[in-house]
Amino acid sequence: RITDSFAQVIYWRAAASIAWAVLLLPPFTAAFVLFSKFSLFHPAHTFSECLSFLTSASAMFSLILLCGVMVIHGFLNLEYYTVVPTIACSKIELLGQLLHPRQLVNSLVCCIMGMIVAWCCAITIGSRYDTLGYTCPQSDGDASQMCLNEYHLVLLLGGAFVGLSHSLLGVIHNMNYVSFSTVQQYKYLCVKGSLPMVVTCSVTQALYSVRSFVIVYFFFGYIPKAWICKTLSLQLDNSVHPLDSIAGLLNLSLLYHLWISASFLLFTWHFALLLFRIFVTEVYNFPVQSSFTEDVQQCLAKVLSEKQPVIMKFTALQDLALLSQHSPSRRCEVFSLSQPGGHPHNWNAISKECLSLLADLNQRLVSYHDSVATNGRAKSLSTGSERKTSSETSGTEDPVSPRPPLLMKTPVSVFARTISGTPKSPLTPPFTPDLDTPFISPALRRLTAPAEQCSPWSGTLQSPHAMRRGVKLWSTSTDSQVNGSPPSSSTSVPSPKSEPSKPSLLSQFLLNRKEQVKGFLARRVLIMYLFNKLPEASSQALFADSQAHIWALEGLSYLVQASFSEDQFGVVQTTLPIILSCMLTLQEAVDRHFKLPHASSKPVRSSGSMEDSTHTTLRFALRATLKTAIYRITSTFGDHLKAVQMSAEHRKRLQQFLEYKE
Repeated sequence: RITDSFAQVIYWRAAASIAWAVLLLPPFTAAFVLFSKFSLFHPAHTFSECLSFLTSASAMFSLILLCGVMVIHGFLNLEYYTVVPTIACSKIELLGQLLHPRQLVNSLVCCIMGMIVAWCCAITIGSRYDTLGYTCPQSDGDASQMCLNEYHLVLLLGGAFVGLSHSLLGVIHNMNYVSFSTVQQYKYLCVKGSLPMVVTCSVTQALYSVRSFVIVYFFFGYIPKAWICKTLSLQLDNSVHPLDSIAGLLNLSLLYHLWISASFLLFTWHFALLLFRIFVTEVYNFPVQSSFTEDVQQCLAKVLSEKQPVIMKFTALQDLALLSQHSPSRRCEVFSLSQPGGHPHNWNAISKECLSLLADLNQRLVSYHDSVATNGRAKSLSTGSERKTSSETSGTEDPVSPRPPLLMKTPVSVFARTISGTPKSPLTPPFTPDLDTPFISPALRRLTAPAEQCSPWSGTLQSPHAMRRGVKLWSTSTDSQVNGSPPSSSTSVPSPKSEPSKPSLLSQFLLNRKEQVKGFLARRVLIMYLFNKLPEASSQALFADSQAHIWALEGLSYLVQASFSEDQFGVVQTTLPIILSCMLTLQEAVDRHFKLPHASSKPVRSSGSMEDSTHTTLRFALRATLKTAIYRITSTFGDHLKAVQMSAEHRKRLQQFLEYKE
């Protein structure tokens, strides 16, 4: 299968990135040794000390441990990466992502790996960071009395804290998101251009992590210190200042070694992540067509129709966008006809998948706009089922957001109270009360009773004023008002209808309690903070996978443009009206979306982290690509598009592009 073969491609690319990270680890470790032992007043001694350590057995053992950590980190990158970012629309969703069992496992593994790297750094620095325990100075030569080396403990706990914060920040900033580069470069140039950014991000994040760790250790450092002493039967040395005090934490040498160790840890992990992103998103060329039956599954059209894995579909769309721009020979294969039969199977399959993607995005935009339009406002609906659908749609938008007071829900049986063989009730929905309830008043019971034939109100209305005004009292059905059909006479017998089951008292009680709980929680500040929608989050989540739509638009527009001179059989002309209509419809939906609040505001790019903020601006890139794609087609075909069959609204909108007024 194509999924299995492409999975092997991804595995080999991930393995190549891990191998390069391991191969480049020795020079990075040597640089860390130099910075950790550097002395401004004794440079020659520093150089000789670094050489002696790098050739020692402890350095080799530390390097082996670091290589193992790099391999595990590479497997974590392969396991947790995604090409469609997970965007939390509220604080509670973000909290749920952080507390997900899968993420908790990742945090635990990163915490352990951070402690291992910190131990290697302690061995490298040496001196007072070398071991966890030492002989107490007041033991009078008794080697059985060991004291806790708090400097070593602080370095280990600092590494664990940095590893944990790295895992949590990865969820918050979507660091597992892998974006495809718009500019194709060699891998060496990509690494060379991104290396200064990796260094800057690592140093900056290490500084913030050390600051947070110092604060946490100042308040809670006595807990791990007491536990270690009790577990390992160690004692505290009273002759030195405890490090969980202001005097102990203001040690500049300790702060420097914490910062340089955290920078080394984050730099190696960030560099491995950078290599993984570059290798995995490398361009892969799929064959457009194949002469062998066993290779048909690997053709571009077949791969585009696959849903999983998502990275394979994205890679195929990237290949489509590139071949439509830079490969005339492969474009000819797209426009070719099958032999025998003479059918454009390649073009039909590719255009069908691209149009399906664009239609799906258009449907999502329309649904999102409708849900936003109906949120918090009453909408006049004709039937109880539509009323229920509207309430569910607005309810899923924000479960505890403050809303206007809800009207009392009427039982479903009220909206369909017609009994076979009896005339309609004078009251119609939603004004008809429930006659089965024991709390109905006698006056309403008489009012809703069927009118007798001898009554002056039976049949047509007797008041000439009401006849002249054309007023419809309670005898006109709701369905006739909505559908616009004339009201049926009172003497006509309605067709039998099945009466829906009435909700039980228990369900009504639970529903009312649910609404009361929602109203109670909506008035709490903390609950509102957790459940309120984040600005722009809903819009970003709506366009999270828009990179695929951008490539589909580029691929279709470039192929249509090239067909003007390269399509010998006119295979593109048969689907040109559908392509133009789909693009114009999508542009209308996108323009409509950008009129919503927070949709047109560009987010601020964050600096100092490895966060890939490409997904935050995908909606702007999609809007620009869509308009460019339409202009690309109109500028190529010109007035020939006036002969294309389309609706009057689309033709009017297309004329704006032909006149360059859009």
